Amino acid sequence: MPAPAVPSPPPELLTARVQDPYPYFAWLRRHAPAHPHRRAGRPTVWQISRYDDVRTLLTDERLSKEPDRVPGYVPGPAGLNRHLVHADPPDHTRLRALVNAAFVPRRIARLEPFIADTANRLLDRIEQHTHVDVIAAFAAPLTFRMICAILGVPGELDNAATRDTLMATIAPASGVDLARAEAELHALLDLLIAGKRTGGVRDGVDLLGALVQAGDDSGAMSEEELRSTAYLLLLVGHDTTMNLIGNGMLALLRNPDQAARLTGPRATPGLIGTAVEELLRYDSPVRDATFRCAAEPIGLHGQVIGEGDIVSLVIGSANRDETRFPDADRLDVGRTPNDHLAFGYGPHFCIGAALARLEGAVAFPLLLERLGPVAPAKPVEELSWRPARVMRGLAALPVVRT
Repeated sequence: MPAPAVPSPPPELLTARVQDPYPYFAWLRRHAPAHPHRRAGRPTVWQISRYDDVRTLLTDERLSKEPDRVPGYVPGPAGLNRHLVHADPPDHTRLRALVNAAFVPRRIARLEPFIADTANRLLDRIEQHTHVDVIAAFAAPLTFRMICAILGVPGELDNAATRDTLMATIAPASGVDLARAEAELHALLDLLIAGKRTGGVRDGVDLLGALVQAGDDSGAMSEEELRSTAYLLLLVGHDTTMNLIGNGMLALLRNPDQAARLTGPRATPGLIGTAVEELLRYDSPVRDATFRCAAEPIGLHGQVIGEGDIVSLVIGSANRDETRFPDADRLDVGRTPNDHLAFGYGPHFCIGAALARLEGAVAFPLLLERLGPVAPAKPVEELSWRPARVMRGLAALPVVRT
């Protein structure tokens, strides 16, 4: 029996999905929960949009994380893809074990004073300004500084130029020479790794130094894996939490009744933990789960996902699934339970989840208290979102004091 015809989404939802993907996601959940996107000469990409399907497939061994299974697929910067996000067991198990120790919650918790001090120093510079870009002035430098501190990146490389080089490889701005950006990133990573080999592992948290030492002493990592892992950790440790802060602040600005529950005379003590979870759910910093493809045919909702097809597990849609989250399109900073999938689920659960949660728990109260009453400096529909393949994040969040 032939598979049922798959309906096409309304053109207006496709046009608007970068600015506001949630009406498009709702259409997918209702009408095409396993939706194929077919293009001549390109691999088929299936969008899986319902919560139960996404959660189940996040642990399904029939899905592979290895891009080499898809002929012609290019997952990112050349030579920087041999990391744990693009590996199945046993390679994934080996690589994850090497980085796990630096991200255990008890070790991350010790960073809270450093995060608070860094956040307050950034706010010292901007709290007197009438107009502020929350991304450029706060979210970007805070999150990049944190991951640089964990990796042991020298202070002279913790700057906007390094961030720009990194971000150009995933969401290049108009006019950016992508090949040049990738070459500069390769050179930067090689410089960092060489520095660890000559300078040794510094005291305190120095994950990159520890990885270099472990790889050199035991042969546990190839040079390409080491370089790729450094790239991955820099990227996800910065980009996801920057998006959490930007997306979350926009959500709070659009829902002042919820912001009032976190700060000021009507604040509910101890609510920040559940608030961070709800901000992660409401406008997830990771729109689609990282790369997966079918290692064998998979039947779903009357369709057959073919071997070698790419399977996009749409976390942003799953987290707005009304069958799982009552009144899912409403922001509720006290929502419990809240089994969102913003960090994924299963063996590939985000290794930096504890760090992102801690940075959010520190950042949101400080921003709300020290910036005072602010509003978006332009209409929300005119805000610019970065055209990244997996992430969802604002390019800028200009606000003005009211």
